[in-house]
Amino acid sequence: MDYFYCSPEKIIESTLEIDGEEFSHLVHVMRKKEGDEIRVVDGRGTAYDVCLDLIKKKTARGTIHATYAHHHELPFDVTLAVGILKNPSKFDFLVEKVTELGVKEIIPLQTDRTIPSHAKADRWKKLALSAMKQSGRSVLPRVSELTTLEEFIREAGSFDVKLIAHERSVDAHAGLTMVQSNARAVAILVGPEGGFSDDEVERCVAIGWTPVFLGERRFRTETAAIVMTALTVFLQSR
Repeated sequence: MDYFYCSPEKIIESTLEIDGEEFSHLVHVMRKKEGDEIRVVDGRGTAYDVCLDLIKKKTARGTIHATYAHHHELPFDVTLAVGILKNPSKFDFLVEKVTELGVKEIIPLQTDRTIPSHAKADRWKKLALSAMKQSGRSVLPRVSELTTLEEFIREAGSFDVKLIAHERSVDAHAGLTMVQSNARAVAILVGPEGGFSDDEVERCVAIGWTPVFLGERRFRTETAAIVMTALTVFLQSR
């Protein structure tokens, strides 16, 4: 079944209304008609089976026949904070893939070795929306504005597990056993091209972040972010 997005304020009791860009996608791209059955997600964890009743020039109205709570979502929260990249298309790819894997929040980071000074948060929000629908999720990941590493770690006290990718970790298995706990909120830190500086890693470890070693091969940032997220999701879901 094709997935579409409807903002929560457009859902009232057993009816909903789709407009804007999502309406254009529904009618002009996917060619949906009155009487068609679709699945709609609200970005907050609920999915709906909907029959399209009325399609006007700029809006479509549908009747809800079934509701699914926490639809295709993880039983824990994953936040990924990652250094933004020189190549915008690579960060686009990263956003799409970690959304498919189930992250709840993506935080673009400014670090010692980060080169770009501006984040394309609006574009990444659209990519996250598309990836949410494509993967059949019901929660739209939050995409933050550009944040400094210092700001993020200062506000990260609420996470049960805090992992930082580090290519020079002494223990190849450090950190991975932690995500097999009953944690409700996991944070992942991944550096930009060139990785985190030694000073950044030392500051994070000093306040409770656990280094995770991903092997001898050197990963690009987008690869490390996807691998870290996939490992966390797999181990925590066991």
